[in-house]
Amino acid sequence: MRMSVAMAVMSIAAAGCHNGVTRPETGVTTTREINRANGGWRSLFDGKTMSEWRGYKTETIPSGWHVVDGTIAKERGTGDIVSKDEFANFELELEWKIGEAGNSGIFYRGTEEYDHIYWSAPEYQLLDNVKGADNKTPLTRAAAVYGLYPAPDGHDHPAGQWNKTRIVVRGNHVEHWLNDFLMEQYEFGSPDWEEKVKASKFKDWPNYGRAKKGHLALQGDHNGSLAFRNIRIRELP
Repeated sequence: MRMSVAMAVMSIAAAGCHNGVTRPETGVTTTREINRANGGWRSLFDGKTMSEWRGYKTETIPSGWHVVDGTIAKERGTGDIVSKDEFANFELELEWKIGEAGNSGIFYRGTEEYDHIYWSAPEYQLLDNVKGADNKTPLTRAAAVYGLYPAPDGHDHPAGQWNKTRIVVRGNHVEHWLNDFLMEQYEFGSPDWEEKVKASKFKDWPNYGRAKKGHLALQGDHNGSLAFRNIRIRELP
């Protein structure tokens, strides 16, 4: 790992980047400086370890998750995993591949105050739109704001193929992107948001969608295979 970081810094310097990657007084390169030189992007998965993640309400990774072929993957139902760090305003990018009839989700601004993270955190739905049991309504198809805002059809790749997700959260504004298409956008706390939450199952948890900062999470508790790769984030003002 030390070798790869050093090589990355050398490459930046060779490319003529003058972003203060190395502190001249110490010669030590900080993670923050590397992120700044990389456009602010920070990797949340190095392809080898799950060091940026842990289980929900636990410091260990649920046994169903593992690293294989440069992905975070599972083949059966298991516990959810959350980012060790919390994020307020950010742009998240990752790729995911789901198995036949698969169902999962990506959560953001989640807390650990409840028994399950989906009781506090909005969900970017992941689904096999063809055979997934949740495919009956656009409110629960791939890239929907689960149960609240629908996702248009025709932009997802089939089960077994990679999809690209981008989630932008800035203040109260949220965007869900799928394969470079803007699927949905909404505003936390808007009259429309409040009305939709009140009409949904999330009304039972008063702090649902209220946190200004929280964990990311990858849902594991549905059966079937799922894999993630190229997970990166950059924090926004």
